[in-house]
Amino acid sequence: MRPLTLTTPKPLLPVAGSSLIQLQLARLRDAGIERVVINLAYLGEQIAQALGDGRQLGLEIVYSREAQPLETGGGLNAALPLLGREPFLLVNGDVWSDIDLFGLAKVGLKSESLAHLVMVPNPNHNGAGDFSLAADGKLQLVTGEPDRVSLGSKNRIVSAPSFGIACTYSGVAILDPAAIQTYPKRRNLFPLREVLYWLIEQRRISGELHQGAWLDVGTPERLAELRELLEAR
Repeated sequence: MRPLTLTTPKPLLPVAGSSLIQLQLARLRDAGIERVVINLAYLGEQIAQALGDGRQLGLEIVYSREAQPLETGGGLNAALPLLGREPFLLVNGDVWSDIDLFGLAKVGLKSESLAHLVMVPNPNHNGAGDFSLAADGKLQLVTGEPDRVSLGSKNRIVSAPSFGIACTYSGVAILDPAAIQTYPKRRNLFPLREVLYWLIEQRRISGELHQGAWLDVGTPERLAELRELLEAR
């Protein structure tokens, strides 16, 4: 996202009179979420200064400050004391979508699962996908040549065959804190994908396919695409 993020953290980049993170927070509030924990790393104090305690947004915001970036898994591990014991909604700060956050939070996790990921059809920048979604809703590793769901395809596959379809993690999930707490290789700095791979081995992770609007705002071009999309509404 450089040069845009040389002086501004990505979540604060302006979009349609707001910022990426404010769009996310508004959707969380509208979904009935009252308390939000935000990880702060690169230029993170700018985010804290912009959002404060969240009261002006109708939320309670608390911050998990990282002295150095701890990656996605390490950041969650550091934030555990703030997250409580119940499953929580996990949302990446650099995605935009119309995923039903209210419905996701209401349904929660199945009794045997420690995580539930919202998956999306593969975008052009991730054509191979991240995981395979089976017909029973279980996530699997992408192996062999499974069917794929592509954002660019005219005929999207809605139902997954028994061996699953390769799709992309949306950055939205329900996660039980125990997924991090019981991960045997938990350490200060590690990526969340390690935990997800481990949960797949344990068959304790599920998923669902979202075929609505979704955009990973990871480049200046995709940021411009989101701005154009929202301004046209």
